[in-house]
Amino acid sequence: MLELLFRKQAYIFKKIENVTYKRYFFDTIDFSERLIGLIGARGIGKTTFLLQYLKSLDIAEDKKLYFSVDSIVTSNLKLFDIAEDFYNIGGKVLVIDEIHKYKDFEIELKEIYDFLDLQVIFSGSSAIVLEHKKADLSRRAMIYRFKGLSYREFLELKLTNDFEAYSLDEIVSNHIAIAQKITKKIKPLEHFKEYLKFGYYPFYFEAPDNYCIKLEETINAVIESDLPIIFNIEPSNIHKLKQLTAYLCSAKPYELNITSLAQKIGINRKTLYQYIYYLVLGNIFNRLEAQGKGDNIFSKPAKLYLNNPNLNNCYCQESEIGTIREEFFLDMLSIDHTFSYPKQGDFLVNNRYLFEIGGKNKGFKQIKNMNNSFVVADDIEIGFGNKIPLWLFGFLY
Repeated sequence: MLELLFRKQAYIFKKIENVTYKRYFFDTIDFSERLIGLIGARGIGKTTFLLQYLKSLDIAEDKKLYFSVDSIVTSNLKLFDIAEDFYNIGGKVLVIDEIHKYKDFEIELKEIYDFLDLQVIFSGSSAIVLEHKKADLSRRAMIYRFKGLSYREFLELKLTNDFEAYSLDEIVSNHIAIAQKITKKIKPLEHFKEYLKFGYYPFYFEAPDNYCIKLEETINAVIESDLPIIFNIEPSNIHKLKQLTAYLCSAKPYELNITSLAQKIGINRKTLYQYIYYLVLGNIFNRLEAQGKGDNIFSKPAKLYLNNPNLNNCYCQESEIGTIREEFFLDMLSIDHTFSYPKQGDFLVNNRYLFEIGGKNKGFKQIKNMNNSFVVADDIEIGFGNKIPLWLFGFLY
């Protein structure tokens, strides 16, 4: 069995020989940990990252092993048995991909961690909720949740240039100098519309003309395979998840009518809230809660968006530019930041910064006299005062 896995690994390594770009993942993971979990949406490059990491290790080929749970080779085997056999021949680093497809994976990962001296890195769907798993895996594993390409990463791939990432505090306090530094190298607005349409998933650069087809296949796999496996959704209800996704194309984020939507799809309100929760975890939706409101899946979100503007481009016949701008802003800041929908403005971030999103002529009327308030404006290259270019928030990671 191990011989087959090593043979398959060698074949997969060859397929990524020419992939040299490394996502922001490499700068955020503490590789000294024994158990590491990578959680994220399909298509964002988790598998490529895992293989790149293994190839970079300066150890013998038979000391590192990658396999995917959905492989036919491993379909009748237990994770612990594979890990034990690998450990017994002197294995050091084991990488397990697509782990959400293995029933009760958390129990066997716990046993591997407790009884075998291996480093184990596993990846799975963004919909995995490890914090509630009965093996209490979250206390043993370092879990990282990753996202698709930022605008900065998209530019690095497209232009083969290097750009620095900036924190939110840096952008808020020093956005003019940062924008001036970047605009000495490129014209950021020249590529921004392309990114909003096609730039979130790395596979765009493999076959640009087929991007929307590949994206639809990716989202279908989440709805038809990942979510039903994780949440035991009946096959007859999968179509309702697709209906819900399609509905969001025609609805404005602030016009969400839960009762009407439940009736249109043919489910009750409780089931609707559960499906919204599943689609948020699956990185198909983003939800925004009202300020001061708890994170309860059975409460109406203040606003509901598709996860990123690429989904609007490929799924929706038309989308309002205001929705696209807000989706981009929310998605770029959804790493390591908290959000709520305030009484004034569009987003309250980290309970500190108030942002109003709009076009280049957007003024401060809605957030006048509010502390730490900023206008985030599209179609401007460099801001002034408390007016910040929208594109610049694509440099947060």
